[in-house]
Amino acid sequence: MPRNALKCPTHPLTLYINRLKSGGALLPDTPENLLEVVGILKSYGVVLDAYYQNLIYISEKQFLVLFPFFKYFNGEVSLGKLLRHLWHDRINYEYAEYCMKTMMWHGGSKFEDYLESPEFNQAARIAIAAKIKGNLFIRGVDRLFPDFLLEQVRQLAYYSALGQFWRVMAAIFLELSDRYDEGEITSIPDVVEHILNGLVAAASNPIVYAVKIGNKNYEIISQAAGLTFLMDVAVPYVEAVFFRGTPFPGTVSFNAQAQQVPTEQNRFAYGALYADPLPIGGAGIPPTLLMQDMRHYLPDYLHDIYRRSDRGEDDLRVLICQSFQKSMFCVTTAAILGLAPHPLNTTNPQEEEANRLYLEGWMDRFMTSRLQVVQEDYPVLPLTCDIKKPD
Repeated sequence: MPRNALKCPTHPLTLYINRLKSGGALLPDTPENLLEVVGILKSYGVVLDAYYQNLIYISEKQFLVLFPFFKYFNGEVSLGKLLRHLWHDRINYEYAEYCMKTMMWHGGSKFEDYLESPEFNQAARIAIAAKIKGNLFIRGVDRLFPDFLLEQVRQLAYYSALGQFWRVMAAIFLELSDRYDEGEITSIPDVVEHILNGLVAAASNPIVYAVKIGNKNYEIISQAAGLTFLMDVAVPYVEAVFFRGTPFPGTVSFNAQAQQVPTEQNRFAYGALYADPLPIGGAGIPPTLLMQDMRHYLPDYLHDIYRRSDRGEDDLRVLICQSFQKSMFCVTTAAILGLAPHPLNTTNPQEEEANRLYLEGWMDRFMTSRLQVVQEDYPVLPLTCDIKKPD
């Protein structure tokens, strides 16, 4: 075949597509990666369990409490707990709120559409009226600014939805660790399959939200709204937190003239799959809070590996972030497989073409991500073709 007859693959990350189609994952299947991913997801599962409980508590028990000083206490306020809180000897629930606000800010989902609907407005208004009926000052504020309390209820709905999502994910990750300990999880594809099965099992779970005011329950998002776990919360979460995220203060300039922050939200690439682990530990970097929380719940086998690293405990948060990023590529693999239009091993030409376009869409978004970095000893470099152009 003449040199100029060579054809380039349709996408520079075609090798990843081939790996997925052959039953692999975005992360290479090695014993080291397996140990890191399972270990970090065990820690993450413990932290998510705490996060989701607090999010649900805030959405239900701190409903329209405009100055919720004790919202992180889950209803258990004591002097000892207050002192530990002030000393920062606690779970950093602020990170959970960061993720919630990121989802809310990016929006663009059926969940957001419902929160702007007349049905939601009516249900929220009934709950608002019941909550403030004895507060003349807040009733006056509501008359002057009728959208203020309504927007607070929208935000509380995001608290609840993210809490419901993380409740499922925490259980999936903790069960993964148990199965690993029992010898049932032996490869990265096993990890992906476990996560995928968990997502599929919960896919149609309804997302509902109700609050108790006095002795009466008020439905704000009922089952009739038709909102479900996978498409209306899980997918928007992946989009907002894994891909888009928000610029971290101190790492980029927010000055419009500097043009370091994209002008369009859909061009944001600050999510978990893109973030550089090195700034972790610096002030103003939200994932630092998550890494600080996870360090307290690392399995011994993973913590021992970190201690034997070049810097030992000195860059523990960075090492945790690197492992966490690997695990999120496994979760993303499960999402890719679960949302694929057809089984990736199909032999039907039309289905193969649909899958190709679908996978290339994902690969387009991975071009500037940390995907290449996490390959370690299994680098997959962008394919290029040295084609001599005809004279």
